[in-house]
Amino acid sequence: MKHLQTFTHIVAKPCIVLMLLSFASFSSLAQKQKSLKADTIKTDTLVDASNMSVRYGSKGIELQTKDNKFLFQLQSRFQFRFATPGDADPVTYDDYLQGGHTGFKINRARLKVGGHAFEPWLKYYWEYELSQSNLLDFRIMIERYKWLNFKAGQWKAEFTRERFISSGEQQMMDRSLINRSFTLDRQQGVELYGELGKGIADFSYWAAAMTGTGRGNTKNDDNHLMYFGRLQWNFMGEPLEFEGGDLEHHEKPVAIVAASAVTNQSPYTRFSQAGGGSLEGFNADTAGRYRVNQWNLESALMYKGFSGQSEWHHKYIFDTLHGNALTEMEGYYAQAGYFFHGLIESFPRQLEIAARETVYRPNVDLRNNLQRETSLACNWFFKGHKNKLTAEVNYLSLQDPTVPMVGGYRFRIQWDISL
Repeated sequence: MKHLQTFTHIVAKPCIVLMLLSFASFSSLAQKQKSLKADTIKTDTLVDASNMSVRYGSKGIELQTKDNKFLFQLQSRFQFRFATPGDADPVTYDDYLQGGHTGFKINRARLKVGGHAFEPWLKYYWEYELSQSNLLDFRIMIERYKWLNFKAGQWKAEFTRERFISSGEQQMMDRSLINRSFTLDRQQGVELYGELGKGIADFSYWAAAMTGTGRGNTKNDDNHLMYFGRLQWNFMGEPLEFEGGDLEHHEKPVAIVAASAVTNQSPYTRFSQAGGGSLEGFNADTAGRYRVNQWNLESALMYKGFSGQSEWHHKYIFDTLHGNALTEMEGYYAQAGYFFHGLIESFPRQLEIAARETVYRPNVDLRNNLQRETSLACNWFFKGHKNKLTAEVNYLSLQDPTVPMVGGYRFRIQWDISL
């Protein structure tokens, strides 16, 4: 008992006191840290209005810090369309015979968010189609140097100028008849791009590796990726923006020529906003069934209210299930527009008149096998492409050696507005 009392007096009591003091110290420190953390959170969540600017710009409502470390842009766009006797381009002979029905619709309803974060060269963008509940674009861009940039995510491949131009900044109401067969549309992947040289030796380039299975698909079906490249010669010393019509009224001519190529193996022979699909006569029934190689040559020019552009496409489809049976198709279009106020002063400054001619051959081995489109459009710009009214008339025809030639007219009017 005596030894126990001695142990308690010499060892136990000091230990208990030390434990109590330690616990008190720990509790006090934890309380201080909790208070400090709360203060930090409170400070971080406060918005210093003096450090932010809010404005309405070309990309909608913009919030930007004064040090330009962060930029947030929010914009919505709506497209209202009336069409008779139908809106969609006829594809088959039966489509021409059946005709269409007069209709009115909200053709597009988009929400767009973009900007940069942490540094002005670290950019982001996403776009959502509200009417169809589709996430169209989502991408991160590292654009620190003019000559070398990087992009990852999902976006429209820059394979054709016509398709890459936003549907809200087109010169005509819709893209040409050949877009359905030759566009790569939206793909997921990574890309390097930039601009090299200067003067007559100014070039822009794009090189990408993509899933090759269309919008919304996060993986390749057979481990054969889509590889895409584009080389653009800006021989007037500067690149031409991806935009329809010369709204800027360039005082000096700006022109480009470009070549693009792509190779892909997948079950698909065409792509659209809906994702991968099939051209007529093909079936998306087997992974990696079709090897598709295609190329495009294009040109564009803008000068004093005049704009012109053209594309010439070739596409080769190899059916690997049938001894690499080949189907070759080709198509081209030529398009031009002009603000005639530059020639006739009394002509409305806001009015542009544009025209396009398109020819598509689904199979070059078949004679008299082609589709044509001739279009005439008038654009009235209330506020550039952000608020414009377009009226368009088209003549569409199909010629096939097995059936009589068919064709017909279509009239459409559209209001496109970005808010």
